[in-house]
Amino acid sequence: MAAHKDYHFDREALNEQFIFSAKAKKTIFIIIGVGIILSLLGLFFMATDSGHHEEAHAAIEMTGNELSSLENPDTGHADVEHAEHATEGGHHAYHWTKRVKVNLWINVIYFVGISVIGLFWVALQYITMAGWSAGFKRVPEAFASFLPIGLFLFLITFAWGYHEIFHWTDTTLYDEGTAAYDSIIAGKSGFLNLPFFIVGSIVIIGGWYLFHFFIRKNSTAEDKATNPTQARKNYRNMVKISAAFVVFFGVTSSVASWWWTLSIDTHWFSTMFGWYHFSSWWVAGIAGITLTVVMLKQAGYLKFINENHLHDLGKFVFAFSVFWTYIWFSQFLLIYYANIPEETAYYIERLSSPIYRKYIFIILLVNFIIPFFGLMTRNAKRKMTILKVICITVIIGHWFDFYQMMTPGTLREHGSFGFFEIGLPLIFVGIFAYLVGLSLAKAPLVAKNHPLLEEAYNHET
Repeated sequence: MAAHKDYHFDREALNEQFIFSAKAKKTIFIIIGVGIILSLLGLFFMATDSGHHEEAHAAIEMTGNELSSLENPDTGHADVEHAEHATEGGHHAYHWTKRVKVNLWINVIYFVGISVIGLFWVALQYITMAGWSAGFKRVPEAFASFLPIGLFLFLITFAWGYHEIFHWTDTTLYDEGTAAYDSIIAGKSGFLNLPFFIVGSIVIIGGWYLFHFFIRKNSTAEDKATNPTQARKNYRNMVKISAAFVVFFGVTSSVASWWWTLSIDTHWFSTMFGWYHFSSWWVAGIAGITLTVVMLKQAGYLKFINENHLHDLGKFVFAFSVFWTYIWFSQFLLIYYANIPEETAYYIERLSSPIYRKYIFIILLVNFIIPFFGLMTRNAKRKMTILKVICITVIIGHWFDFYQMMTPGTLREHGSFGFFEIGLPLIFVGIFAYLVGLSLAKAPLVAKNHPLLEEAYNHET
């Protein structure tokens, strides 16, 4: 039996305060600057490369009859789908700015998701009364500081590009007197309509931030508690607020996935999509939390966070990478075997396209194979360098997952990956990191009056 390893630390470490140094800010500004340069290069090439997409279109375009035969030769559903695409092509002729709008939407939804996952993590720790993670709870708390600017960017992007991102916003689809009338989309008008979408989205993101406000308020009040009774009272309040948030998030995260992502492919549906969308957010969020903890540890902070805490964080990344793969494969397998045209169209569009086919295999490699084998051993989960590399890989991989969810249904044969697709996420990473840094600097890095902190610094696995 292995001997118990005693992890001693200076209790003054409980009073450590994160200093958002000029060096850290400079690094973030460099990331943003590189992102801006790459984005500008991408915009330049998009604006000047007028013939590229025409050649790509000629090389890969599927005729309506070909798509119909792939989906179901005995039904007219593919004709409806083709009509939808044709209407889109006629009503919204492709312009390179559409690619800008779609990429903005991908990044807004992805980073808003990672942001709220930080809050969801904190809430889960409270309602399960987990003590091992109490020592670094400020990190996931800080993630939610992106939500206000996320809501702002969400509204700006939607106002600018909704008519090109969401086919269902075309009002002619609901008019039975026009050739563009679509009975399937018209049947979804109770849920897919602009007023409901806009108000509902504001309620969702605004509600997430409101819960963050109260959780953060009670969390910092906990630090100021002058006696154990007051600290326990704050803790009980946190449990109640967290329980309410988990219920709210459980409903709104699914609704958000249907509105913000699923409705891009308006005819398509999957009863597993809410879980799939959440699982991608969840793994990326956990990877982000782990990466931030490792970086803080390497910078000399979180002194009593040891290899046992890192091990458990590594187990979360490993386990939920498997969970994401299970959801991905289950959704694909059910649709593949059922062979229902209105469901298979989603995968046919991705698997039959030389533009998008490769991303399916990249996503599986990066989001499953690499974290599965990279974090399989005990030692791997306890090494900061390995965790850092795997977490960065997973965050990039799940960005590609969202790219694959949204791009085929919006850009279709005009989809591409270039400087802009690299630069824009870097800008978002920089903004996100800057806001997290500001948030971390506003409160003690360790919640020193947390009732379960003793469990955290004695944690062993």
